[in-house]
Amino acid sequence: MSESARDVGSARLAVETWESLFRTQVALVRRLQSDPVWDDLTMREYDVLFSLTKGPGDGMRLRDLNALILLSQPSLSRMVERLERRGLVDRSADPGDARGTLVRLTPLGAERQRTIGRAHARAIATYVGGALDDDELETLGALLERLRAAQATIPAVRPDLPRGAGVVGNTQDEPAVDPPVTDVPA
Repeated sequence: MSESARDVGSARLAVETWESLFRTQVALVRRLQSDPVWDDLTMREYDVLFSLTKGPGDGMRLRDLNALILLSQPSLSRMVERLERRGLVDRSADPGDARGTLVRLTPLGAERQRTIGRAHARAIATYVGGALDDDELETLGALLERLRAAQATIPAVRPDLPRGAGVVGNTQDEPAVDPPVTDVPA
């Protein structure tokens, strides 16, 4: 077996693991969304407030904020407008580039984020920490961080290849299969 074939997980196991990760995330997010901690915010709105706490104090550009959350740029812009009308964020022109918009938390937005964040953290500790011990949490965290970081170095799937060549599909009529070793990128 070649070195590159040993370093790459099997396609079937990768797909099964992704499906497990995705289904687990769906189950946890649904549970978290049903918690009574959100007040009049949605979980996505809270995510915007939380993400702003990770940026510089003078605010984040919309494009930088968009890189942290799962919303399209137009949807994020509309959400930021709604949060601004509610007094939770403010927007201003970027002094370094007037084409850009800076978004930052208002004092009210920062307080709401902290209050909801504390309750949200307790729920996460219960739902995730209630299933895994500290060693398992450390292992899972390290593996997920490694998976996230690796995405910058893994080549994209090539759409120019014929269907099924070099890509593992998982459709109802085409079960996922391990590609031959020759299809594994070096």
